[in-house]
Amino acid sequence: MGSFIEINDTLQLTREQGFPRELDFAIHLKTPYRTEDFSERVFEFKDKPAIRLYKVPPVRNFLVENRDGKWIYWGLVHILTIIHDYEKRMTAGTYKIIYLYPPDEMREAHNLMDRRKETQFFD
Repeated sequence: MGSFIEINDTLQLTREQGFPRELDFAIHLKTPYRTEDFSERVFEFKDKPAIRLYKVPPVRNFLVENRDGKWIYWGLVHILTIIHDYEKRMTAGTYKIIYLYPPDEMREAHNLMDRRKETQFFD
């Protein structure tokens, strides 16, 4: 018998899974959001396939918006809680934004941390 658990340093979410609706990419490019605008908020995520473990605060995880398979690195989060549904093999939880990248850092983040051409949002 065995088990499969993923260890992640990236919280990659679609809007349906819990990426903050308040973070609008077009608005952020024109008038960047400030980390302080979101630092006291706690966000929820759900329906992440597989049993996943994330780095525990004070260690950060990357916050990534998944748009049709393309990844936008938005910043850094602390994972606050995790819920594992072992029957459905899903992970849910809560997180707090600890840093939002300004647009120029967003453009560079994928090149620095990921580099997979198939997930590159900025072409």
